[in-house]
Amino acid sequence: MKVGFFPGCSLEGSSREYNESLQAIAPRLGIELAEVPDWNCCGATAAHSLNHKLALALPARVLALAEQAGITELLVPCSACFSRLASTREDLVRNDALRAEIAGLIELPFTGHTKVLSVLDVLKRCASNGLKEKVRRPFAHKVACYYGCYLTRPKAIATCARSEDPQEMDEIMKVVGAEPIDWAFKVECCGAGLSVSRLSTVAELSGRIVEDAVHRGAEAIVVACPMCHTNLDLRRPAIEQNRHAQYSIPVLYLSQVIGLALGLDERTLGLHRHAVPVRFAGSIGVSPVRQPEALVAQPASGQKEE
Repeated sequence: MKVGFFPGCSLEGSSREYNESLQAIAPRLGIELAEVPDWNCCGATAAHSLNHKLALALPARVLALAEQAGITELLVPCSACFSRLASTREDLVRNDALRAEIAGLIELPFTGHTKVLSVLDVLKRCASNGLKEKVRRPFAHKVACYYGCYLTRPKAIATCARSEDPQEMDEIMKVVGAEPIDWAFKVECCGAGLSVSRLSTVAELSGRIVEDAVHRGAEAIVVACPMCHTNLDLRRPAIEQNRHAQYSIPVLYLSQVIGLALGLDERTLGLHRHAVPVRFAGSIGVSPVRQPEALVAQPASGQKEE
């Protein structure tokens, strides 16, 4: 299966382990990733909070370049990027005048023929097309599948059938041997981009998510969004100060869990880059252990290992 690939900024920077794990599992799942040539930032939250047309032009250019490259389906692994590209495509396909105006701004033809796929869209296909037979080391752990906001909202572009209780990631996890827990926080907001400007808000929102996952017996939280991973993993010191407790539960990307089940090693999947050590009973962890005293001395200074 050949699909286009838009890594976006996070997968080439703060969340490169997500990219590493996707690139590692793709050939084993029969996926050929064709990166969009000369792609640009999708605009993230900054553009559409400041200038509506800029917020449309940035993702529209990516989609136009994908069309020029003959890409009919485009995998956008970051759920925030997925939301921006899928929403823009939806807006422009429905409005001929706006589509023509944006095409003029980006100086590229745009038809909207390229379909935008989330990581769940692509991995669901793999799960129903031989993934189970490729599992070498079942991921026999209880997991809390955390979808966040962007994969279930808005309804017009949602990649999940049920907005309040999505099951797509849960079903993929079952295929690789994991046991998804039933919990109430799978679509609650983690604080998103407030991680920089309002860390206390992120600590409160993400703290509730981590606390509930632990309370319900999860051994790992599984995500498909770089921002969600940052808030639940890198911001753990702030979370622990907010909740007055320490939590060792690791946060893994969906692609990393699949990679472990396929038998790939931890370093290939980028597990050593996480701030919270990725350790399970009976397995070898590769992340550095944070010293408890550092949680008080530097509540927001956790860094991923290079």
